[in-house]
Amino acid sequence: MSIVSFIIYCFVITVTPGTTNILILNTVQNDGVKSAMVFAYGSVLGFGIILASAAFLSSFFANVLPSIIIFVQIGGTFYMLYLAYQIYKMDASNDTKTEGRTSFNRGLFVQLLNPKPIMFALTLFPSFVLPYYNSTLSLTITVAGVTLIGFLSFILWVTFGAIFKEFLKKYHKAANTTMAVFIVYAAVMIWI
Repeated sequence: MSIVSFIIYCFVITVTPGTTNILILNTVQNDGVKSAMVFAYGSVLGFGIILASAAFLSSFFANVLPSIIIFVQIGGTFYMLYLAYQIYKMDASNDTKTEGRTSFNRGLFVQLLNPKPIMFALTLFPSFVLPYYNSTLSLTITVAGVTLIGFLSFILWVTFGAIFKEFLKKYHKAANTTMAVFIVYAAVMIWI
């Protein structure tokens, strides 16, 4: 396995628009960078938990994966559609802060229900890691490394949101509609 190709693959998967990345962008727009970072920290913890679970239970997942995937898809689809609706109806023109919406726990919860990292983790280890490395140390290093890549991806989205915050606030309805459409698109794509 080429480590460089593996890192590029992980980075591309984690940086492409998905539910968490779009929620981070939306949080920067509505609540600021500090709130987005708190949300991102919770998301990173959730991402790490998903990766660790997939790594250390990969033999179990390999046996029951077909029956789990459908529940992840169904639950994830409904949750993503709910998030899209929440973003669409959000009014960024008022300046009231909504700390409960962007908390560490919310970031963790969103990530644990997000089908994109679950499917990513469930395919990452059996397809790319376990055929080459199966020691506890190598799995731990992989989980830590991929979690770091996810964190860097979230930081990119926070930075992007901070740079374009005023633009996004000025055109908040169009920005929220676009973000909601991307989440709906992501919900549809998990079925294709």
